[in-house]
Amino acid sequence: MFNPVFKTTNKIVQHIAEISAARELILNASLLPQLELKLRREAIVKMAHHSTSIEGNPLTLEQVKKLLIGNEVAAWQKDKDEVLNYVGVLEYIDKLGDKKVKNITEEIILKIHQINTRNILPKDQSGFYRKIPVAVVNGYGEVVFQPPPENKVANLMKDFVLWSNSKQARELYPVILSGISHYEFVRIHPFVDGNGRTARALSTLILYLKGFDTKRFFALDDYYNEDRGSYYAALQTVDQNTLDTTQWLEYFCEGVAISMNKVKDTVLQLSHDRRLKDKRGQVFLNERQIKILKYLQVNPRINSSEIQKMFDVSRETANRIIRVLLEHNLIARAGKGKATYYELL
Repeated sequence: MFNPVFKTTNKIVQHIAEISAARELILNASLLPQLELKLRREAIVKMAHHSTSIEGNPLTLEQVKKLLIGNEVAAWQKDKDEVLNYVGVLEYIDKLGDKKVKNITEEIILKIHQINTRNILPKDQSGFYRKIPVAVVNGYGEVVFQPPPENKVANLMKDFVLWSNSKQARELYPVILSGISHYEFVRIHPFVDGNGRTARALSTLILYLKGFDTKRFFALDDYYNEDRGSYYAALQTVDQNTLDTTQWLEYFCEGVAISMNKVKDTVLQLSHDRRLKDKRGQVFLNERQIKILKYLQVNPRINSSEIQKMFDVSRETANRIIRVLLEHNLIARAGKGKATYYELL
């Protein structure tokens, strides 16, 4: 079975202390529901942009924002598909969290890859391990890393997944587990294409399922994308003979700390005084209302007919469901008559 090699250095310990402090503040912050939704939506946009941008997608952050609210964007269809597919992956991760999934499985990894590469790779390569050799090359066409041969991929992935659900893995701090998993996945390079996006999605999934990012405000991908050279250089610090990931984990933990502190600073700016929160009271939503808000995080709008179909209810019931969301300024009504629709504020 796979057995990771790394040392817990002072740098790693310091970063974990920073991460823990920032996370505690974020989870206990007094934010109104609409502000939490705003942060969650911004995280989705950032992840979709930065994770695809790392691998050369030319869409800007503004173009991604427009694309995700349904506006036309002048770009190649493949570039738009990469972004929309990554949002689909994030939706899938949310569903796994809703189902209280505990373990990473090969089926989950294959599904993430299949969503990531829909309409980009041939169907027999999307969601299937590679059957050909691949190489990682730099911008000059030079081979910088040679992944294991294709005939070893299946067994390596089985070992990796077995370890990720082991007692040893469960006892690791979630960020360390996520960082090790990220590197090992990239090292195996199990797919013809889309390995980087799938590795980053897997890291996000691990943090979420381990209860680390329960509010879904966190987007690590922007740290990678700000300095792609450092990201790839950190991946290459691992000696292929010893597979010691210590330096990579120092980089990975630093990235999580920086990203978490950015979220913390934003939360501090948006947080309302706790006494004001107590005076106004909490907004309690039922499962249907929460589902509508989740839908609107990645879809530009929803109308009454769609709500009726979503819950198999009458128009009158659909209107009752959304009334609370309107009353608490979580959504806004737009359009008139039969063309009426609702969107996040």
